[in-house]
Amino acid sequence: MLKEGPIRALGAMSGTSLDGVDAALLETDGHEILAFGETAYRPYGGDERAVIRAALGRWPGEPGVAAAAEVVETAHAELLAGLQGAELIGFHGQTLAHDPAGGRTHQAGDGRVLAEVLGLPVVWDFRSTDMEMGGQGAPLAPFFHFACAKWMGAEAPLAFLNLGGVGNLSWVDPQKSAPEEEGALLAFDTGPANAPINDLMQARLGREMDAGGALAAMGAVDGDVLEAFLEHPHFFKVPPKSLDRDAFGDLQAKVAGLSDADAAATLTAIAAASVVKGMEHCPARPERVLVTGGGRRNPVLMEMLAAGLDCPVAPVEDAGLDGDMLEAQAFAYLAVRVMKGLATSAPGTTGVAAPVGGGRVSRPGMLAALAGEG
Repeated sequence: MLKEGPIRALGAMSGTSLDGVDAALLETDGHEILAFGETAYRPYGGDERAVIRAALGRWPGEPGVAAAAEVVETAHAELLAGLQGAELIGFHGQTLAHDPAGGRTHQAGDGRVLAEVLGLPVVWDFRSTDMEMGGQGAPLAPFFHFACAKWMGAEAPLAFLNLGGVGNLSWVDPQKSAPEEEGALLAFDTGPANAPINDLMQARLGREMDAGGALAAMGAVDGDVLEAFLEHPHFFKVPPKSLDRDAFGDLQAKVAGLSDADAAATLTAIAAASVVKGMEHCPARPERVLVTGGGRRNPVLMEMLAAGLDCPVAPVEDAGLDGDMLEAQAFAYLAVRVMKGLATSAPGTTGVAAPVGGGRVSRPGMLAALAGEG
């Protein structure tokens, strides 16, 4: 059993943008953030990224999934082994498919393997229990965003906007006492963010991303494509709601007739418009929107957000947080909550019927024990 009180946890995240693995140490009692620790990053190589990309949209047992899982496990093991002092690991894995309507989700990577290799307890498979209880299984970072708002000393409602492959928003009321309290949080996926832009750059120019929004800055937004996009049924659903990375997989076809620059500008405008549309669902105007994830480094996207929203928009660094590591820190925080039997999602974050804790716990030696039974 882990000790009572504060726990030093190591969280890891491999997001839908497929850039690599983030890892971060966090000290927490499962309620408050007590200290931020060391962080590290391991990019995926081109071959590794290709293996994962080939498995996107696939479920366990389908072609390419085992190879993708091996890449994910190897990359995580290499990175996490270099960070010392953790008592516990929170391992999200790599989302390959997410089907909230069908009540299923698939994150590649086996926590039992990491527990064996790293010699520490690993909390993983964070989403399944929520989905079994009728939730969307996503987003899960909002409980950590609530803790961040408390750590910041925020008093008025604010929003955290993660612009990874998919965008997700957490509206937080820091006057509430706990994240599972009614009205404390509203969270949902806003729509596509970096994924379509990255896919465009990869397909047309062989680049990983539109660095600094340079290509989008040279283009013009196609208003017809943007207007048609906003008619998608997702925008008319009441939150909580979540998306798969490829829920808007037809976007490449929609911009196929545009120049590279115009296509990049249009997809960037689509990411911003998704957020502006989603903000209409928030219970009250946030005092500010703090942006995390790779999208905060795209000045074109940030300018579009600032123009479309009626509140200040800033990177989370303005509040003293690390926008590259917030998701990894979130899964360190959630891992501690799982070990302490605390909720990790609630009706306002995933639509689950009641606050629920998720996650499987694997300890060193479990794989060997299973092999012995076999």
